[in-house]
Amino acid sequence: MDPVMYARVLFGSSLGFHIIYATLGVGLPLMIILSELMHIITKDRHYTIMARRITKGFAILIAVSIASGTIVGVLLSLLWPGFMEMVGQIIALPFLIEIFAFLIEAVFMSIYLYAADRLSPAMRLGSIILVAIGAVGSAILITDAHAWMNTPDGFRIVNGEVVDVDPWDAFFNPSFFATAIHVTVSAYMTAAFVIASVAAFKLLKRNILKEERSYHMKGLKISLVLGLLMSLATAVNGHETAQMLHEYMPRKLAAAEGLFETQSYAPLAIGGFTDEESESVKFAIEIPGALSFLAGDRFDTEVLGLNEFPKDEWPPLFVHTLFNVMVGIGTLLLLYSAFLVIWKYVLKKEFKPWMFAGLTAGGPLAIIAIEAGWCFSCIGRQPWTITDVMRTTEAATDSDYVGLLFFLFAGLYIALLFITSFVMRYYFKRNPVMKDLQQEG
Repeated sequence: MDPVMYARVLFGSSLGFHIIYATLGVGLPLMIILSELMHIITKDRHYTIMARRITKGFAILIAVSIASGTIVGVLLSLLWPGFMEMVGQIIALPFLIEIFAFLIEAVFMSIYLYAADRLSPAMRLGSIILVAIGAVGSAILITDAHAWMNTPDGFRIVNGEVVDVDPWDAFFNPSFFATAIHVTVSAYMTAAFVIASVAAFKLLKRNILKEERSYHMKGLKISLVLGLLMSLATAVNGHETAQMLHEYMPRKLAAAEGLFETQSYAPLAIGGFTDEESESVKFAIEIPGALSFLAGDRFDTEVLGLNEFPKDEWPPLFVHTLFNVMVGIGTLLLLYSAFLVIWKYVLKKEFKPWMFAGLTAGGPLAIIAIEAGWCFSCIGRQPWTITDVMRTTEAATDSDYVGLLFFLFAGLYIALLFITSFVMRYYFKRNPVMKDLQQEG
């Protein structure tokens, strides 16, 4: 591989590793808030134990998230010098504000983690709310740079020089709100399904005590309802994102659906794979007019096809598969969680073991959807690092040592993943939930 491809693979793998921890770092505080609220409302000690146990896992994950996020920041400078030169002139504002968001998260996380036993329930709740605000603020501010890369605004280029920079126009670029909402609700959805997966896995065991089963069932109910609500929010936001792509990034929308010819009543292609030679999506299920409706709320909306653009500006056509994985998993989780909520709260029936088994897969599937979504968003922008402004070849380093860096960092990520898994397993194995239940009892 050439240095540009090595740079893409290295940065992509680094971001792919970091995004797991960052997503859970944004989503888990909301689960802690709900647990604290339930404790205040019901006075049930199970909920305060739940909040503390989720916090322990959150603390481990956030430590690795900070380390991997630092690596991503360093790699930005090492691998993308051309990009960083332009970013420093135009879109530095969200990075500066993010420092304060992270400070709020870190300070109140320390208070909540180390002084929880000395705080009143209301003060504990206030502390974790501020943690959640800091976490989601950091995520939105950092991903604002990604949104700007998709829809750059707030500057002009004259004779190769950046002029007329407006930091606030760059900050509130056309895809800012859609991206910010998507990052937030998808993180909450993922965290909810991860907690639901853990609870469902525990409930599959037949030899657990009645009190432990009651504890895990409460965690399952909270996370299941939250997962359903956030899945619905993600679906609504997906519609808004499709309209944003239609207006500002028609190439990416066309590649996502394998649409080659501009047309009204454009079909939505579900599944299959894009075949460039026949200019079609093979083995797909097509819903007539659905893509046009998603793009413009009308079935006769004209959607631009790939043939409207130079071929050297087409994104890789496999982004259709990435898009389908993301949307398919999201739809599956939405439907399954809706079914379970109706089963429990409308039909008033008890969960069956096979329902727990299905829900156990929810957390891993949500993480896969997050990975596929980020890959789609970044790869779907190619061959541009900054859409229609800077190509990836112009942004990347030409150093011959990028390949060596790739293998070194790949080893580091494997080590971090192993250490995280070991520490999580070691801590919770030595501190089983029954130990906390008995101590609180």
